[in-house]
Amino acid sequence: MKVLRRQISSKDGDGFVQMKTEEAEDMWHAYNLIADGDRVVNESSTGSTTSKRVRLSLTIAVERVDFDSDSCLLRLSGRNSEENPHVKIGAYHTLDLELNQVFSIEKDVWDLIHLERIETSSDPTKKAEVAAVVMTGGLAHVCLVTSHMTVTRARIEMNIPRKRAGSSDHQKAISRFYEAVYQAIVRHVNFQQIKCLLLGSPGFVKDDFFEFLNLEAVRREERVLIENKSKFVLVHASSGHKHAVEEILSQPAVQTRLADTKASEEIRALATFFDMLKKDPDRAYYGYNHVSRANEELAVDSLLVTDGLFRSSDLQTRKKYVGLVEAAKDRGAKVFVFSSMHVTGEQLGQLTGIAAVLRFPLPEIAEDDDESSDEDSVIGEGRDMDAGEVKSLAQGVAAIDMGL
Repeated sequence: MKVLRRQISSKDGDGFVQMKTEEAEDMWHAYNLIADGDRVVNESSTGSTTSKRVRLSLTIAVERVDFDSDSCLLRLSGRNSEENPHVKIGAYHTLDLELNQVFSIEKDVWDLIHLERIETSSDPTKKAEVAAVVMTGGLAHVCLVTSHMTVTRARIEMNIPRKRAGSSDHQKAISRFYEAVYQAIVRHVNFQQIKCLLLGSPGFVKDDFFEFLNLEAVRREERVLIENKSKFVLVHASSGHKHAVEEILSQPAVQTRLADTKASEEIRALATFFDMLKKDPDRAYYGYNHVSRANEELAVDSLLVTDGLFRSSDLQTRKKYVGLVEAAKDRGAKVFVFSSMHVTGEQLGQLTGIAAVLRFPLPEIAEDDDESSDEDSVIGEGRDMDAGEVKSLAQGVAAIDMGL
C-alpha cells in the first residue's frame, strides 16, 4: 500500500488518508480500514445522459463493504455525499475498488488499530510471504500465505485409478496430476517474493512429486525452479485439503524456517495459548468478559484477537475491543491481531475471536462463570465452545506441535 497523503488531527483523530493499492494484500488492508459511516472518494465509471461511459470522482458515505478475496475486489455501497453532475446527492451508488487505484478514506476517528494497519500495509519489510502446497493422490491446493491471508491460488483434483497388473493407467494419471501441480506452481508462485515453499503430504507423495518437479525443471530448463530449489521445504501433512496448511505451519521445523515472519509469530502465540489451555487452564482465558477482567488484574501477558472484531458495524462494539487492545498494551501485554482469512485467525475464531495467555493463574475468574454475559457465547466470528470441544482442539494442536 502506498500512502500518498495523510492528514489526521492529533487532537480528536479525524481526517483522511489518500492511498493506492499496489498488490493483492493491500485490498485486504483496505477492507479492514473502511467501515460503515466512512466517506470514500474514488474515481469510478458510470453512465451519463448520453449513454457514454465517463470518469468522475465520487464521494460516498459507506453503508456496506463487500470483499471478494478471489478477485481481490472491494465493493462499497452508500449514498453520494457531494455535489456531482452525474449522481445526485443522496443517491445510492456503488464503488468498485481494484488494484492500482487511488482513493481516500475520511473518518471521524482514526483509532490505534487503523493507524497500526496503515503502518503495516505501507511498510514493505512487513510483508514476508510463504507459498504452501498440500497434496495427496489426486488432490492438491496451491496456497499463498501472507501476514494476513491464506489464499488458495489453485485447486487440482483428478481421479487416480488403482494400480492394476499390466496396466499403465495409474502411472499416467499420476503424471498428469503432477504436471498440473507443477504448472500451478510455475504460474502462481513468485519465487522472488517468497521466503520458502512448503510442500506437504501424507506418506511419500511430496517426495515423489519433488523428484518429478526437479527432473522436469532440468529437462525444460525452468531456471526459476532450478535456482530456487533450496526454498522447497518438505513436511508431513495429513491431507491435500486447505486446512492441512495450518498443520504444516505449526511444525517446529517450519517454525524455524519462518522465524522472522509475522505469520510465524502468530502461530507460536496461538500454539502457546493452546498448550497453556491444556496444561494450566487458569492461565488461558478466552471470551471478552474473562479476558477484560484478567487485563484489569494486570494478568494478561499475550492478547490474541481476530481483526473481524474490529469490523463490527456497531461503533460501541468496535470501541470496546480497541479499548481492550490499548489497555493491554499500556499494561505491557504483547498483542497479536489475527486475520480472519488466515488459518490461525480461523482457528482463533472458534474460541470467540479473543483469547489471552496470563502471567499468573486467576482461578477465581475462571470459576465465576455466572457473571459472564451472553456476549461471551457468541462474539465476533466464532462461538463459545464447550469444555469437550476446547479439550479436543487443544489436543489436536498439541499433536501438531509434536509433529504427529
